[in-house]
Amino acid sequence: MAQIGAVVKADYHGAMIATPLSAPLRQDLRTIGLVGLAHGTSHFFHMLLPPLFPWLVGEFGLSWSELGFLVTVFFVISGVGQALSGFLVDRVGARPVLFAALMCFVLAAIAAASAQGYVSLVAAAALAGLGNSPFHPVDFTILNKRVSQGRLGHAFSAHGVSGNLGWAIAPVFLAGIATASQSWRIACVAAAVYAMAVLVLMIAKREALDDSSGVWSHESQPLARGRPDDEHALAFLKLPSVWLCMSFFFWLTCALAAVQSFASPSLHKLYDLPLTTTSIVVTGFMLAGAIGTIAGGFFVNGVARLEWTISVAILSSAAALALAGSGVLSGPAAAALASLAGLGTGIAAPSRDMLIKRAAPPRATGRVYGTVYSGLDLGFAVSAPIFGAMLDRGHADAVFYGAALALVAGVFSALVVGGIVAGRQKTSGATATVTR
Repeated sequence: MAQIGAVVKADYHGAMIATPLSAPLRQDLRTIGLVGLAHGTSHFFHMLLPPLFPWLVGEFGLSWSELGFLVTVFFVISGVGQALSGFLVDRVGARPVLFAALMCFVLAAIAAASAQGYVSLVAAAALAGLGNSPFHPVDFTILNKRVSQGRLGHAFSAHGVSGNLGWAIAPVFLAGIATASQSWRIACVAAAVYAMAVLVLMIAKREALDDSSGVWSHESQPLARGRPDDEHALAFLKLPSVWLCMSFFFWLTCALAAVQSFASPSLHKLYDLPLTTTSIVVTGFMLAGAIGTIAGGFFVNGVARLEWTISVAILSSAAALALAGSGVLSGPAAAALASLAGLGTGIAAPSRDMLIKRAAPPRATGRVYGTVYSGLDLGFAVSAPIFGAMLDRGHADAVFYGAALALVAGVFSALVVGGIVAGRQKTSGATATVTR
């Protein structure tokens, strides 16, 4: 492995560590691509059942509340599992956990394809949630340890884009196959084949996912003694920054849940737009988010105060959503503005992930990302019924105002975390470069 030199710096506990300056571009791209594919697959399986709901209603005579409970099962299991899986990733490594998660997706799709009733569908949702639970600890552990420091911003950007693409592809893939084959079960079988193909590829390219050999992150080997390796595994939970990062994800996901589930019917009620038009808003929001995430990768490297990038981007999205729900715009303009709101949340995403990296103590990457990202699942599980109740009571504008307020609350959390990280960096000591 070619190395130009190494950076010697003080880590979170004051021990001196050395990290190489760069890895070959091809090596980094291979890791980024594989992790991105895995992350896109996890988002694909968020949508294993929802695109097939119309077929499930006809097959089993289920109510929409029963179908909605399947989504709750998925995110509750995913949220609890995500917080716990971080400990597993730190103990056994990210790669074997990734393989097990993908196998859960295969089993979930098979369970759905062979379902004979509601209980079977609940089991499929539970398996999919279990498979989804470790992906953020796995993904960010591999990226932080395998990708060169100077390319991490773009790695986080690609990671975020892959998730948006997974969300976008799943409905087209599943509903398209179900329509063409006239069988939702065949669509589930196709999903199982897809997950198995991804698993086989990951196993074949497993060397690029080996987090035990990466030395690019702030968790590299110490050059001097002094690291408290015997620190309790739960010690990171004492850090306010961990809980603030979790709250940040919670608030952002509350806003995302409002847009994903209720933006279309809310715009329909506010502006009397046809549902065929308003349904495009969610797709537009996700595509704008993907574009913003790509752009956001350029705002990470070399930026000392990431929270300012996050604040400007997310507050812009909050303003756009509030204006879209105000009723002062024309219907088409409001729909377009709501779609463009995804641009700000996308720009903030790579800076958000890098801020969490800076807030995480050494050798606790999996645990921190698992705990922090469980806020995502919690946000989906808690906010959906609240925004749904708003819409049931005729307060379509409150859906947009509520989403905007949630984003503002998320900005407050990011600002506090950024202040904590900045204060730590001032006392961590100077960084020196040692060339070889």
